[in-house]
Amino acid sequence: MSTDKSPYAAFSALLATTGRDVSPAELHGLLLGRSCAGAGFEVDAWLTDAADLLGSQIPDNVRQALVGLQEMVKGELAGGEVAVVLLLPSDEAPLAERAVALGQWCQGFLGGFGLTARDTPLSAEAMEVLQDLAAIAQVQDSLEESEEGEGDYMEVMEYLRVAPLLLFAECARPVAPAPKPSVH
Repeated sequence: MSTDKSPYAAFSALLATTGRDVSPAELHGLLLGRSCAGAGFEVDAWLTDAADLLGSQIPDNVRQALVGLQEMVKGELAGGEVAVVLLLPSDEAPLAERAVALGQWCQGFLGGFGLTARDTPLSAEAMEVLQDLAAIAQVQDSLEESEEGEGDYMEVMEYLRVAPLLLFAECARPVAPAPKPSVH
């Protein structure tokens, strides 16, 4: 049994109480993806999407954790942060485990983004970010336990800490109301 006391490990243990094998990374990716696509921060909609992923009713302790997670994401995205904190295994975890979680995070993000995205066209830069996430979701088996593998992992993780902010800025900004015709 691991003695890992990271937020990821704690969230993983909490999610295990639901009886479903859902990664905290995938759940966090789902939350960030839907938020960046413009879902807003309405708690009930988030809990509905989380329950769909968990495939079950959400116990109160898990519900509270999910609401807290959303508050953290809201603070990061709406608070003008320069990077987001990713819910991933600690640096002490084996690289293979961290790489799998990174792939799960990307899959969750893309799923959440896809659930919520509007029909408005995205910029070339935003499309490139989504393509990068799709590619990163597939690389989990190619990282080797080595200094180079560690470097590659850290580079990808740093990219993922800022990429959501670009999508949030483009997709989640409020739509300006149409100007009202003036009456003269």
